[in-house]
Amino acid sequence: MFESIKSMFFGPSTDYQALIKNGAKVIDVRTPSEYASGHVKGSVNIPVHQLPSQINKIKKMNCPIILCCASGMRAASAKHALQAQGIEVHNAGSWHSLM
Repeated sequence: MFESIKSMFFGPSTDYQALIKNGAKVIDVRTPSEYASGHVKGSVNIPVHQLPSQINKIKKMNCPIILCCASGMRAASAKHALQAQGIEVHNAGSWHSLM
């Protein structure tokens, strides 16, 4: 049951390291204070509530986007918003999963 619930939020298993190696960018949607306490090297911090004002910046990255947060819930919300804008986006869940 957990796997089916997990797949609703995170989708099928993805090789995030391969995506990063091929140019994907990691966006951490946690708050600045959470991000400052630890984050994926090379990631960009755009808190989930700021995403709507950053859509053009994200589109200009012109690459797949990998989202992360503390647990994956905020990243799931952000994923839907970015997909609605036509951006290729993946939810990696917790930022720890990308370490």
